[in-house]
Amino acid sequence: MEIRVYRPGELTAADRAVWTAMQAQAPLLGAPQLANPFLSPEFALALGRCRGGVRIAVVREEGEPVAFFPFQRNRFGVGRAIGLGLSDAQGLVHRPGFQWDARELLQACGLAVWEFDHLVEGQKPFEVAARGTYDSPVIDVDQGYEAYLAQLRARSPKFTRTTLAKERKLGRDIGEVSYVHDERDPAVLRTLMGWKSAQYRRTGRSDRFAHPWIIRLVRQLFHSRSESFAGVLSVLYAGGRPIAAHFGLRSERVMACWFPAYDTDFAKFSPGLVLHLRMAEGAAAEGVDYLDLGRGEKEYKDSLKTRDLSVSEGWVMRRHPVALGHRARRAPVRALRNTVLSRPEFFGPADRLLKRMGSLRAAGKNREEK
Repeated sequence: MEIRVYRPGELTAADRAVWTAMQAQAPLLGAPQLANPFLSPEFALALGRCRGGVRIAVVREEGEPVAFFPFQRNRFGVGRAIGLGLSDAQGLVHRPGFQWDARELLQACGLAVWEFDHLVEGQKPFEVAARGTYDSPVIDVDQGYEAYLAQLRARSPKFTRTTLAKERKLGRDIGEVSYVHDERDPAVLRTLMGWKSAQYRRTGRSDRFAHPWIIRLVRQLFHSRSESFAGVLSVLYAGGRPIAAHFGLRSERVMACWFPAYDTDFAKFSPGLVLHLRMAEGAAAEGVDYLDLGRGEKEYKDSLKTRDLSVSEGWVMRRHPVALGHRARRAPVRALRNTVLSRPEFFGPADRLLKRMGSLRAAGKNREEK
């Protein structure tokens, strides 16, 4: 077995084709989690154009690629899953039955430690180092949209009836409702990012679109178009104007949900929920198996999902001083964050405090503008 590490631009077209083929075959071979677009070569290459330290390890047997491991590292040998904190699926893409030694892989990559927060299922050499495992809800549409809607009606009849009624009321009060599954107008993408930034600030969260590199990444992915991968902007219109939108990534079989937002002037119509139902319909029509809503407890995800996948977080370490130092810094932070998220008695007050802080910041900004 040979392991070589490449910069994203050094990866050959032949290697990228093998990587893509592995992802396409994964659902047929019992590993659908490897088909996630966050594990694609296109995502790794796009991130490499926006961030430093992106590398791709290619594992070969008898000269043929059998696995691809994208990661980021700094000059001290601290490694992170590619897009850590931003990507919703992480791990090593490999042929069926391939086995690897995690520490041997890290050594070949020049890493003392490799941290992950959305490790997909089936990565046993990494899973043994996981500090926690969490649900990642999905919407199954492999049997078609009508089958999903029937399942939703049976499980949550009031929710389904109310959401569809709000869509009809939206049409009556605002204007004709239409949906574009794959909108190509970059102006609407800018509108979505503006809505999302406002949502982050309103709820006291860190505004991802305050980082120029994330804006560059999303714009690059928006223009990525192939049969095996695409950035997809889905938009709900009413009366000819966009009122809800979502930008995510699509592989041949998986739609990864990423940045949803809506115009708060229309909040009473639940446009985000209406949009997600339309997205499920559009994805089913394209032959997608499921929409991955991503890790995180949200009421709308619980209402829409059909089941849960599992993702893990933690870090794999070699015996190295840098690894010990990294764990000492990161472990308390992750433990505190996960305790707050998993305990309603902690999460509720923390969430209200963040929203209150967001409101105060927004009020201060408005006074400054006046």
